[in-house]
Amino acid sequence: MPLPTGDIAWPPPYLAPALDAMHTWDTWWSGDPDRLEQLYGGSTGGGPDPKRLQFAGGVVGRIARWWWGTPTAPGERRTKLHVPLAGDLCGGSADLLFSEPPMFVVDDKDTQDRLDQLTDDGLLATLQTAAEVGAALGGVYLRPVYDTDIADRPWIDAVHADRAIPEFRWSRLAAVTFWRIVGEADGQVWRHLERHEPGVILHGLYQGTKDNLGRPVPLEDNPATAPFAADVNEDGAIPTGYAGLDVAYIPNQSSRRWRSKPRLQDLGRSDLDGVEPLMDALDETYSSWMRDIRIGKGRVITPNAYLQSHGPGRGASWNPDQEVFAGLDMLARADASSQLTAVQFAIRVQEHRDTAEDLVNQILRSAGYSGQTFGIGGDVAVTATEVNARERRSMTTRGRKVLRWRPALAHVIEALLAVDREVFGSNVVPQRPTVEFEDSVQEDPLSLANTVDVLRRAQAASTDTLVRMAHPEWDDTQVQAEVARIQQENGTAVPDPMQTGALP
Repeated sequence: MPLPTGDIAWPPPYLAPALDAMHTWDTWWSGDPDRLEQLYGGSTGGGPDPKRLQFAGGVVGRIARWWWGTPTAPGERRTKLHVPLAGDLCGGSADLLFSEPPMFVVDDKDTQDRLDQLTDDGLLATLQTAAEVGAALGGVYLRPVYDTDIADRPWIDAVHADRAIPEFRWSRLAAVTFWRIVGEADGQVWRHLERHEPGVILHGLYQGTKDNLGRPVPLEDNPATAPFAADVNEDGAIPTGYAGLDVAYIPNQSSRRWRSKPRLQDLGRSDLDGVEPLMDALDETYSSWMRDIRIGKGRVITPNAYLQSHGPGRGASWNPDQEVFAGLDMLARADASSQLTAVQFAIRVQEHRDTAEDLVNQILRSAGYSGQTFGIGGDVAVTATEVNARERRSMTTRGRKVLRWRPALAHVIEALLAVDREVFGSNVVPQRPTVEFEDSVQEDPLSLANTVDVLRRAQAASTDTLVRMAHPEWDDTQVQAEVARIQQENGTAVPDPMQTGALP
């Protein structure tokens, strides 16, 4: 299927429900109070009256009746406080997946050496960013890219889900069109469309409006797309050197709200999906807590007779730090009170804390995580077994996400090797690697040593197995060398009787 040729609505209207949801998740993930007020109608920037929106029916009225949709009274400063829990959730999801780099293993030694070079070039940082974006927007795309002017090798790039038009077949990505705005002027919008199909990438530049794609124009018309003009063939395509689709889509979790929509049912679900009302209530709780602190400040009400005049037309003031007041005539004025009144409102600390903690725990449970993952419950030193027990829900969620990340990473790494051979002429043999995720919780050294000692005394494991258990990060050469040293120290090293020569 080629790139669009006619003036069509952009993005395609059928994607509107998904893009609206991604916009909401992105707003919470950003942690920007201004964007939250604008999203829910609390601050319309000169638009419709927020109060009128709150009494409206349908989706508009329902959204405007959120706490973030309540407008700030005229003449008052905004006192709403935002708790950036959404960012913590998405960042924590990325940390669970990629706190340590995954291992990519292939059969060919030369290919393995080149693969190690390609993956040791900022890949872990890219995967961490992609995992956080995917947790926020419901999914993320990975693709190999290259630029011979800035690097001598290709690398992996992440594309956000709200800048892609995917096409699925049997729940698998068959093609995808990435788009970006490369210019705006006088109501005109220039968009660069990059369509990925098996074996090729098609590039197109379009001049349109805010809501319409417009007409195709030459790639040379915009500096952002001019470099592609020399590389595309007569069909506007660039061969990738890879027979399949060179893009992988990683859905964050299975979809709930779009399961009955054929063109959206394969899109992923954000970790924030369904917890937006709870996060809104959490912000209201903390703002109420801060309001108690503001109005709970101690104040002194003093009679007019106690005020010190600054002269005609200059008013009067009260100095609470003054120790001696001379010449105060308590009966100077009929309306003067003879006492100072101290006002101190109660600050409901415990009630607010309990409410906030319960909301946070409910948000984490709904998102699929344990409170221990985010430091709730203290940082007490425990064994890895105890950590896994306390974070069982988080580990289960991590396991579900690994099932989606592993095949996608294997696919895009194979495409990366193919691009490396096609563009840079490397001698690699593109093949799909085996992807191994490291444990996110490391075993306590003392607990591990005790386990190894018990197995050794029970003669339930060989020296080779025990060394591998104690040092899972070592390769075969390091393990064999360590086993030989242990046997020599224990006097159990016996020469191979099949070797030529006499026994010592």
